[in-house]
Amino acid sequence: MSHPPTRLSSFAAGARDTIPMLIGAAPFGMIFGTLVTAGPLAPWQGQLMSLGVFAGSSQFIAAGLVAGSASMLVIWFTTFIVNLRHMLYAAALLPHVAHLPARWRWTLGFLMTDETFAVMNGYYSRQHDSPHGHWYFLGSGLSMYVNWQTWTLVGLVFGAIFPQLQSMGLDFAMVATFIAIVVPQLNRLPHFGAAVAAGMFAWLLRDLPYKLGLTLAVVIGVSAGLALTRWRAGVRADERSAA
Repeated sequence: MSHPPTRLSSFAAGARDTIPMLIGAAPFGMIFGTLVTAGPLAPWQGQLMSLGVFAGSSQFIAAGLVAGSASMLVIWFTTFIVNLRHMLYAAALLPHVAHLPARWRWTLGFLMTDETFAVMNGYYSRQHDSPHGHWYFLGSGLSMYVNWQTWTLVGLVFGAIFPQLQSMGLDFAMVATFIAIVVPQLNRLPHFGAAVAAGMFAWLLRDLPYKLGLTLAVVIGVSAGLALTRWRAGVRADERSAA
């Protein structure tokens, strides 16, 4: 006879189900640490960025912009746009955590990453009303947080010893991880359209300075997704009125 889940078992299950994502993020964190050692940032600044920002894509972009002597305004704006996707994640998960106290929502919001969202989106699609879902969320997010800090530190330590580490092809793990996150989400037209638009314009605008092409691609992708969502809503409204 199976026992009902407890807080501890839900926490452990969240960490366990995130293990594939932890493996995929490990080289990503190591490469970030190595990138910091090759640039103008001090190692402690790189680790502090992982501790306080905890957003791999933004950290990579910020480190590159700092190395390119970009202004603080460009760094802030670019990382802000890139991280706007977290608002979409939050909107998708909010119905499941809206009843929690603010301290829980703030903590889970800080711990939410692309990988944790993928895990939680799957979890809530299977269990809509789990009383310990936030403990599962905490287990997933906290395991990813510890994993990211650990591999950032490894990259910082070994990056200075093996400066060629970032050229060993480990960055493919980052690509594979994001493919694993994105592909299952492309089963709806707005999601698929947003991905196609963002990918196409990221390639077309790849030569713009300060990675502004990536920023514009994100804005265009989100705009395309919203436009398709409104279009589908309008079509369904017309169908209902016609019926």
